[in-house]
This record gives sequence, C-alpha cells and structure tokens, in this order.
Amino acid sequence: MSIQRKQTGPRMSQIVIHRDTVYLAGQVGEVHQSVAEQTRTALARVDALLDEAGTTRQHLLQTIIWLADMADFAEMNAVWDAWVPAGHAPARACGEAKLADPRLRVEVIVTAAIEAA
Repeated sequence: MSIQRKQTGPRMSQIVIHRDTVYLAGQVGEVHQSVAEQTRTALARVDALLDEAGTTRQHLLQTIIWLADMADFAEMNAVWDAWVPAGHAPARACGEAKLADPRLRVEVIVTAAIEAA
C-alpha cells in the first residue's frame, strides 16, 4: 500500500494521498479576517494544496465545513457558491464547532480524486 504525505510535521500532514484519493488537512483563513475573507483564504489554500497533489477542484469528492457560528452560514455560502465549479459540487456537510482559535470562523476539509492519466 502506497501512501504519500506532503507538508508533514510532527502533528499532521497537509496532504495525504492514497491511491487516487487526496485528503487535505482542514484549511482556515487569517484570524483578523471576516467570515467571507476567511472562507476565500481557506479555499485559496485548498486550491494550492490540490495543485500540489496533482488535482483540481473539479475533482472534489467531499467537503466538510465547520463554522464557529451557524449564523455565518449564508456569508460562507456566498463565497463557496462562487468557488465551487458548476456541475462539480462535492458531497458536503456543514456544521457548527468550536475551532482551534476562537478568532477563526470557518474551517474547510476536502477530499478529492486524482484524475487517471
């Protein structure tokens, strides 16, 4: 079984690839940003990690989004809806959770496929 790990530290890897599936660590924005800005930053980080893993957002399989407050659902979704490619929406869940830093408002966790060569 071949497992590749990228951007690995003592606690976690930002990218784990097993066969043709890419698992990303949760991505967040900057603590001083609004919910919309944190969402844009997190999704930009997802894009960069997907690129490093050899895939794109057109190959999303599943996304889990944690919000510090579900009152931010519409603001986050406005950014999400502009980012997710038409016809390529993944299976998605969104819930409320206490995040690692109380100034963080959104965290995005992605699983994607690698397109067969």
